[in-house]
Amino acid sequence: MSYKLLDGKALSTEIKLEIKAEVDQLLSKGFRAPHLSAILVGNNPASEAYMKNKVRSCEQVGFSSDLIRRPVEASEEEILDLVNQLNNDDHIDGFIVQLPLPDHIDDNKVLLKIDPKKDVDGFHPFNFGSMAQGLDAFLPATPYGIMLILERYNIDTSGKKVLVLGRSNIVGTPISILLSRKSNPGNSTVTLAHSRTSNIKEICKQSDIVISALGKPFFITADMVKQGAVVIDVGINRIDDLSKKSGSRLVGDVDFNGVAPLCSYITPVPGGVGPMTVCSLMLNTLKAFKKYRMPS
Repeated sequence: MSYKLLDGKALSTEIKLEIKAEVDQLLSKGFRAPHLSAILVGNNPASEAYMKNKVRSCEQVGFSSDLIRRPVEASEEEILDLVNQLNNDDHIDGFIVQLPLPDHIDDNKVLLKIDPKKDVDGFHPFNFGSMAQGLDAFLPATPYGIMLILERYNIDTSGKKVLVLGRSNIVGTPISILLSRKSNPGNSTVTLAHSRTSNIKEICKQSDIVISALGKPFFITADMVKQGAVVIDVGINRIDDLSKKSGSRLVGDVDFNGVAPLCSYITPVPGGVGPMTVCSLMLNTLKAFKKYRMPS
């Protein structure tokens, strides 16, 4: 079977152009540009790269943005005070706190402090609970990106067997909720598997759509996937590769070369879900501006 690539990079470029057109229209009517802020504590290389991506994306869609850096030794109280300042700043439509935070800072305490109206990462329990009940909410960025891929590529999910590998609150659990809802994409029969699931291979082989967010390189192999399956690889794993100048390369949870020939659709890594995560953050920020800051 010849597979089709679910090109998140191309799709995110398309959606960013749509956002830019809407922002240009807002500016022409005298509104200010939407503003996204980000808090980065310490200098984790992966977080640094992700932040650069977010700042660049804001420029591309016409948002204003700022990156607020704090040293790794910043106290929990200092970060909570900073979150409170951003909550109360009417010129900031949404903000994110880049995870992971240093060990001495409680991630949950910080995330709970964020005003749900500015929680464009969609991690606050208010937004998570609203999403679970099918109410209007800021969706977590990566699951939102996956839903956009399914929607824009017209992938039929209704009545399909979906396997989600990984149960984190950031990806696995929310995407399992979204795809089981009465919506399009949605209406799926979802299985959520994890490290304690004993028969992953058998469940995977029976699934029409497989979404892997395990963080285990090449976990999904050809003998686990049925002919014609849709495979969405959320994993981003760095492995050694001496043929590369950096000495390493990024790979997903899926053995792409072995699995792709069996698929109807598959995402690459990199260039699949990753770009859509940042794109979703832009959509949430625009939504926050329109919903809470624009005069009615």
